[in-house]
Amino acid sequence: MPLTLRRTSATARYYTEPLDDLGEAIPLQMLLIPAGTFMMGSPEDEPEGEDDEVQHEVTVPPFFLGRYPITQAQWRAVAAMPQVNLELKSDPSGFEGDNLPVERVSWYDAVEFCDRLSIKTGRPYRLPSEAEWEYACRTGTTTPADHCEVANAFGLCDMHENVWEWCQDRCGRYGQTPTDGSAA
Repeated sequence: MPLTLRRTSATARYYTEPLDDLGEAIPLQMLLIPAGTFMMGSPEDEPEGEDDEVQHEVTVPPFFLGRYPITQAQWRAVAAMPQVNLELKSDPSGFEGDNLPVERVSWYDAVEFCDRLSIKTGRPYRLPSEAEWEYACRTGTTTPADHCEVANAFGLCDMHENVWEWCQDRCGRYGQTPTDGSAA
C-alpha cells in the first residue's frame, strides 16, 4: 500500500539553543510539546506492538523536546564541555558525518550529554520520560509511531527507528508508567 502524506500548516513554539562559542552551524532546536492526554501503549492488533505495552491513559504536561536527533557535530561540541560524571567519546558513531545522528551511545552517555548541556546553558536538559516520548511520537493519534523523515504534527523529525530512543525510565518498566507522564 503506498504511503500517503498530508501536509498541514501549524505554528509551533520553540527556542534555539545556539551553543554560542561552538558556532551557529550546530544549534539545537527545542520544540514545546503541548500538554495532552493519550492512550499510551499498543492496541492488541498493532503489528509492531510488544506484549508488555498494555494500553492505559496518561496525561502529559507541556515539555520541550529536540526537533531532530542529536547530530554528530552537536555531540562533539557537548563532549568537549567539562565532564560532569563520566567521560564522553567525541566520535562514538559508526556512520560518520557531521549532520548524521550520533549513534552507539549508552543511556549513561545520553544522561551525561544532558548534564553538560544543562550546566553550559543554565537550562534544565534531560531525557524525556517514556510517556513523553510516545506522546510526542504519536502526536495525538492512535496509529503506530511515525516511521518517516517528514515532520510529525508537533514538528518533530526522525522520531523512530533511527537510533536508540533513550528515555529517563528504567528499562523494562513500561507497564508501571505513571499516569502523569513522569518517568517510572
